[in-house]
Amino acid sequence: MSFRLAAYAVCIEDGRVLLAHYVGPNGERHWTLPGGKVEHGEDPFDAVIREVAEETGCDGVVERLLGVDSRVIPAADRLPGLPEHQNVGIFYQVGITGGQLRPEPNGETAESVWAPIPDVVRLRRSSLVDVGLALAQTLPATGHVNPVPIGGLIQH
Repeated sequence: MSFRLAAYAVCIEDGRVLLAHYVGPNGERHWTLPGGKVEHGEDPFDAVIREVAEETGCDGVVERLLGVDSRVIPAADRLPGLPEHQNVGIFYQVGITGGQLRPEPNGETAESVWAPIPDVVRLRRSSLVDVGLALAQTLPATGHVNPVPIGGLIQH
């Protein structure tokens, strides 16, 4: 099994959430939260701000820890030859303080947009979006929400 620790930003302003349009190596596309891998020796608190800047062009500040999500992606749901994968995501509420939306230079984010939260259900998206929104809307004391079912418009 492979493993990744990641940090994700839930940026909400005026009833909209900041989303990044991910384009994968095989051309697959879906919307996700700004965020990604925590580098070796990096603090997740710093990683989330770095990822927001890299993927969206925006400057941000962590406002609060929202929670942690752990998910296992079966090998059958991954590219052929890849093993089962566990992703542990740390979700932060992040406020945008400056910058300008732009595509990620030489990266996997084709564009970033402020999407009205009610419109998110109609987007092809990562389950991370639903987890992040649920954490931001409910602020559970445990920092944990129920797993999001995969299928239809919701991807791993």
